[in-house]
Amino acid sequence: MTAPLKAIDGATDLPALMTGLAAQARAAAEVLSLASPEQKNRALDAMERAIRANAAAILKANAEDVAEVRAGGATTAFIDRLTLTQPRVEAMADGIRIVRDIPDPVGVVTESWQRPNGMTIERVRVPLGVVAVIFESRPNVAADAGVLCLKSGNAVILRGGSDSFRSCRAIHDCLVQGLREAGLPEAAITLVPTRDRAAVGLLLTGLNGSIDVIVPRGGKSLVARVEAEARVPVFAHLEGVNHVYVDRAARLDMAKSIVLNAKMRRPGVCGAAETLLVDRAGAPEKLKALVEMLIEAGCEVRGDDAVQRVDARVKPASDEDWDTEYEDAIIAAKVVGGVDEAIAHIRRHGSRHTDAIVTEDSGAAQKFLKEVDSAIVLHNASTQFADGGEFGFGAEIGIATGKFHARGPVGAEQLTSFKYRVHGTGQTRP
Repeated sequence: MTAPLKAIDGATDLPALMTGLAAQARAAAEVLSLASPEQKNRALDAMERAIRANAAAILKANAEDVAEVRAGGATTAFIDRLTLTQPRVEAMADGIRIVRDIPDPVGVVTESWQRPNGMTIERVRVPLGVVAVIFESRPNVAADAGVLCLKSGNAVILRGGSDSFRSCRAIHDCLVQGLREAGLPEAAITLVPTRDRAAVGLLLTGLNGSIDVIVPRGGKSLVARVEAEARVPVFAHLEGVNHVYVDRAARLDMAKSIVLNAKMRRPGVCGAAETLLVDRAGAPEKLKALVEMLIEAGCEVRGDDAVQRVDARVKPASDEDWDTEYEDAIIAAKVVGGVDEAIAHIRRHGSRHTDAIVTEDSGAAQKFLKEVDSAIVLHNASTQFADGGEFGFGAEIGIATGKFHARGPVGAEQLTSFKYRVHGTGQTRP
């Protein structure tokens, strides 16, 4: 296998560079599709060790990235998404170990049946081929995407944001070390070696059919561009306008804990709650306590008239607030007339990403879980569980809100397609 193409930042012949990278990724995908689970797991073992051993180098590179964006006036939420810490690097390594230990999805027969003529038909999982992941801010996506694609037998081309360029290179070096130790082609996990924004446009073309699917991870403008311009299938969510509905039958202590975590644990992640809905019948007991808790935690609350009346610090909510993904310590809050009105509000303003109900009423919970058409719907749990690692996938390559092929956290299994194998004994069709 030819070594992956290398280029310095600012390569002059970018189309040739990207075409070459994609061709090598395609060749690597053919090798990976036939690699044994044991060989892939050896690579993952080595990647985990390399991440842990090189944590200092990764953190040093990340500190340089953070200093650069801070000097440029980046928001606190943006800096949080970009920042790596020792615990976050350890979590990255832990995620690799979990991915290693999940069952290999490639070659699994999901269904098998026999036809009246004696033929046996099997549906079996196969890799997608070459996955392009275009992401912003979060450098850990490089590790998540790399190891999930490897586990599922896919090659991956990573194009990180210019703000995380150094961090991604440090992480990628560890992933390549793992591939090398396991005897797998280094082009199986390729990092686009330039900050040139034109590289994104070239990836969206599919590079002469070399790319099978694109996964964007970033802000609304990036995802909208990918969905509008991509010439290959896309796994994506445009926005995470997520809701927590506190029902009249919710326990106040539980509601406070869930709402605070859903909004303030990490306000900049896609699973953060952006709108709080409170049942009018439970508002006299719960609304003031929830609003005060959020404000005292440093969260700006923008509310309707009913919410504004319980605390003078609440700012008026505009029509745009109900449709906004803040990715910051801001939440919109509204009083609704029960579970039906909450569901109606989510249908009008939600993004089909993640929505939660807090209630001890099993009937209200079942209605919410059945009728809210989001990729992830929770009962008595924080929306911040919208994460592949929390689903037991080890990591995720993104959250998909579409309804074709993959939906919700996209893990190793969701990065496979299927083919049919037919076993006959000489049958011919009359």
